[in-house]
Amino acid sequence: MSARVSIQTEDFNLAAEVDALRAGDSRVGAVCSFIGTVRDRNDGSEVSAMELEHYPGMTEKAIEAMIDEAHQRFAIHAARVIHRVGLLKPLDQIVLVAVTSAHRGESFRACEFLMDYLKTQAPFWKKEETPEGARWVDARVSDDAALAKWGITARNG
Repeated sequence: MSARVSIQTEDFNLAAEVDALRAGDSRVGAVCSFIGTVRDRNDGSEVSAMELEHYPGMTEKAIEAMIDEAHQRFAIHAARVIHRVGLLKPLDQIVLVAVTSAHRGESFRACEFLMDYLKTQAPFWKKEETPEGARWVDARVSDDAALAKWGITARNG
């Protein structure tokens, strides 16, 4: 089985990742996946590119811990998170969350849980290229309702 978390510059292939995640596991009755892509707009401004940075080791450890939490909360068999870093353009794939379980409900909930965590808590830093110039933006979207649904308190800073 492949690693549960990958932070990488290269693109990923959904079919290959799902095949690897469920390979040889006859318990799997459901696979839920989410792919996030780079948009051409943010906060009302055109975005021609964005650059994502992270602290190697720290980011993977944080996401690994959240996958452990997903295993405790939901009856899932496996999870895979890929997050790209580096220079990305609109339409590029940026994130993959995939989860396997016996039944769809657990996969859906665990996938949503992991994506809410990634969007609000994962340590990434983002610089956007706009017609007005480059700007650093907080890569963590504050969504207190999403966090409250899972009993997670927003992290400051």
